[in-house]
Amino acid sequence: MSPSTPQPTTLFWAPQAWVNGRWQHGVCLEADSSGRWSRITPDMHPVPEGATVLHGPVLPGMVNAHSHAFQRAFAGLSERRASDADDFWSWRDRMYGVALRITPQQMRAVAAQLYVEMLQGGYTQVCEFHYLHHSESGAHYTDPATMAWAVADAAADAGLGLTMLPVLYERSGFALPTLREDQRRFAGTPDFIGDLQQTLATSGRALLNAGVSIHSLRAAAPASITHLLERVGDKDMPIHIHIAEQMQEVRDCLAHTGKRPIEWLADTLPLDARWQLVHATHTQHTEIEAVAASGAGIVICPSTEGNLGDGLADLSAWLQHGVPMAIGSDSHVCRQWNEELRWLEYGQRMHLQKRNVAASPSTGQSATAARLFEAALAAGGRAAGQKDWGLTVGARADLLVLNPQASGLLGIPSSHVLDACVFACDTPAIRDVFVAGQQVIFDGQHAQQDAISGQFMQAMQALWQD
Repeated sequence: MSPSTPQPTTLFWAPQAWVNGRWQHGVCLEADSSGRWSRITPDMHPVPEGATVLHGPVLPGMVNAHSHAFQRAFAGLSERRASDADDFWSWRDRMYGVALRITPQQMRAVAAQLYVEMLQGGYTQVCEFHYLHHSESGAHYTDPATMAWAVADAAADAGLGLTMLPVLYERSGFALPTLREDQRRFAGTPDFIGDLQQTLATSGRALLNAGVSIHSLRAAAPASITHLLERVGDKDMPIHIHIAEQMQEVRDCLAHTGKRPIEWLADTLPLDARWQLVHATHTQHTEIEAVAASGAGIVICPSTEGNLGDGLADLSAWLQHGVPMAIGSDSHVCRQWNEELRWLEYGQRMHLQKRNVAASPSTGQSATAARLFEAALAAGGRAAGQKDWGLTVGARADLLVLNPQASGLLGIPSSHVLDACVFACDTPAIRDVFVAGQQVIFDGQHAQQDAISGQFMQAMQALWQD
């Protein structure tokens, strides 16, 4: 049976919901006309008249804080090698083949499929690290925002919240002043990026906001980064950057600046709470301390970092220093936040040969899943430029309804539902998803799923035809 058309609903009742960092029961959630939570009341019995009953445990939606939507077209297609070695850099060269071919129409189709999958995986907002600016030849489109609009249209098709982050990308290495030919679609000056951010931020589109990003220290000269930051000024917007993902990047940065990437960033630029350091994999304790002092956050992408062989972040140190830590799906070999959190913890377990590494009984945080979930929830909202996030008054009225009959949750005591969702579910456990008070996933399915998947198939066939 096809899902029905979503109907406006402002009052919900959940048998249990994750409010203020713990499970609470009989929770009434009320959204105002702008699609934000206006009142959240636990212990409401009986069910208030007119409330929509949510038939399962309720979680807040998660932010996917790092995404390259076009790379969804490449997921699963780089798992072979024809030479003696394969690493991040060889993967990147193959990935550029997709970047050079994808059209705006194909971008919309690929991104819409991805965004439906994100909703099904429990994400209700995504931060799109967007550097595909120009046509296949490298020429500017008549409308410089053409590719950005394709992504924004895809998010609207899916009903997913979107933070667009146009990327400053101007050179191919510390000692190379220009881009390579196969990077021609990425070129952007600080003013181009500033203008694109302003265009997106003032579009008036629902569920769309915008910040800026810097691809990496190797890809943007210090003077250009400074120029972009002058354009941003003190505006309250997210600022994202890839940093210290690969040891080769660390070595190159040391060779050309005398400092490690995060060390240079913290010493040279005015980091603050708007900044999000993506990956932040290869660090020293002094760098972590500097980031903590600045108020900046990090974004870890466990499935992609594992897929690319990047390495493991120093999770314990980042958590110990209280640095905000969001998660992202990056190259989209995984589109579920519970699996990202699971592999974030499992990587540490394998490395340290310990269990429940992220738990902190001494601070009252003995549940690994809860500590990771709460960290990613709070940091994700900030990474997306959302002042409030979660099941809290003032936040956007997003929620996930878990299926208590799902494999991994069946028979689990109510107090351990989040633990089982992260560590025992090998299939999606999400039944329904609401964004800004509107239902977008119905019993695991999207209302436009067939049409969107059909367009995705056509795009994939055109991109990968023999």
